[in-house]
Amino acid sequence: MDFQAGTTVTSSAPLAPPLSSVLLAAAQAVAAVQAGRSLTEELAGVEPRLRPATQAVASHTMRYLGWAEAVAAKLVPRSPGPLPDALLCVALGLLRTEGEPLPGMPVYSAHTVVDQAVTTAGAHRGLLSYKGLINGSLRRFLRERQAIEASVAPFPQAQWNHPNWWISLLKRDYPDQWRDLLAAANVPAPLTLRVNRRRASREQVMAAFAAAGIAAGEIGTMGIVVHQPRPVAQLPGFAEGWWSVQDAGAQLAAELLPLADGMRVLDACAAPGGKTAHLLERADIDLLALDADGVRLERVTENLARLGLESPRVTLRAADAADLDAWWDGTPFDAVLADVPCTASGIVRRHPDIRWLRREKDVRKTAELQTRIADALWRTVKPGGHLLYVTCSIFPAEGRDQAAAFAARHADAQALPAPGQLLPVAANATPEQQHDGFFYALFAKQSGNRQE
Repeated sequence: MDFQAGTTVTSSAPLAPPLSSVLLAAAQAVAAVQAGRSLTEELAGVEPRLRPATQAVASHTMRYLGWAEAVAAKLVPRSPGPLPDALLCVALGLLRTEGEPLPGMPVYSAHTVVDQAVTTAGAHRGLLSYKGLINGSLRRFLRERQAIEASVAPFPQAQWNHPNWWISLLKRDYPDQWRDLLAAANVPAPLTLRVNRRRASREQVMAAFAAAGIAAGEIGTMGIVVHQPRPVAQLPGFAEGWWSVQDAGAQLAAELLPLADGMRVLDACAAPGGKTAHLLERADIDLLALDADGVRLERVTENLARLGLESPRVTLRAADAADLDAWWDGTPFDAVLADVPCTASGIVRRHPDIRWLRREKDVRKTAELQTRIADALWRTVKPGGHLLYVTCSIFPAEGRDQAAAFAARHADAQALPAPGQLLPVAANATPEQQHDGFFYALFAKQSGNRQE
C-alpha cells in the first residue's frame, strides 16, 4: 500500500489564480474531509488551473485544523454550517502563518486574506448570507488574536493539531517521543524519487537535474530528494521512466525482501505500484501483483508502462489477498511482499487529512484485517522462502504487536533482521535525512516444522 507513488506535487505557476477562487475550492475540500471524504479524491475534481494552489491551501488547513476549529468555535459558538465553517478554518489557517509562503502561492497579508475570504462569501450562493459573519469573525480575530489564541492553547487538539485519541495513543506508546512525532507530522514532506536502475543511474539523473538548474540531493541507495517541489511531469526523465515518486522509507521494502533472478514473487496490496516497480527493477522475476481495488490496480499498469517494466512475466489481478481461493493456483512463492492496509499514521505529513479521517476504532479494525491477510499469505510461501510484513503506520498495534503475534502463531516463521519501527524523521532534519513512518518485519519459512 504505497501512498506516495503518483502523489501530486505543487509548484509555482506563471500566474497565481485569484485567491478568492482558491479559498472557495479549498473550503469545499476541507468541508468534504470534515464530512469523511478523502482530500486526494476531492482535489482530483478541482479544475486543473486551481488544483496546485488549492492543494497547498487545503493541505495547510489540514495541518492546523485542530487549532482553526477551536478558534472558529470561539468566534462563532454556534456553527454556521459546513461550508462557511470550512471557509473560516481555511482563512484562519492562513492567518495563523501569515508571511510564510506555501508551495506555488504568493505571500498574502492578513488584510488580503480577510478581504478575499469576504469576497469569496459574497460571490457564492451558499455563503452569501454569511458574508457579514465571515468578515466580522476574521476581523475580530485580528483585533483579539492574543487573547483568543491563549484561550484555546490548553486544548491538546488545538495545540498539536491531531485528534485527542491520536495524541493519547502516542503518549502511551511513545512517552519520550510523542511530541516530536506530532511536530514531525506537520512538516510538509519533500519530493523524494527512486531511480529506475533499468533505465538510468542515479548519477545520470542528478546530472540532468543539475543541467536543468534543479537542486537535489541523494538519499538511500537509489533515492533523490528534490529541494524545491514542482510538478513531477516537468522534471527531467519523467517521460523516459528514469524514476518514480517514492518516500525514502518506502524504498526499503524491495531492498529488504531477498530476491534473485527467476524467483516467483507476490506483491500483495500492490496499488498504486511503487513497490511493485521497485521489485521488478531489482531482479528478473515472475511477479503477481494483487490489489482488492481494481480501479487502483489500473495505476499499477500505468506506472509499469511509463517505467518500461511491463512483461509477460508480470500479472496483475484484482482480488482480496486473504481469499486464497479467489486467486492462488497453489504454486508457492519464493518471496511475498505483504504491504498490508493500515491507518497510514506514518505518512500524515504527506496526507494531512488522514488524521482527521481516522477513528480510534480503525486501529483495531485494520489490525484484525492485517492478521487475516498475513496468515493467509504465509500459506503461499514455500519452505525456505520469505515474507516481508510492511505497514506505513507508527501505531504498535499495526506493527510491532502484529509481528510478535504472527511469530507466536507460526512455529515455522523465523524472524530475520529488519528495521522494525521506523519513526518519521522530519522536524529539524535536512531533506536528505527525512522519511515517513514505516514498520518492517521479515520472516523466513523454515522447512520441516509444524505450522501452528
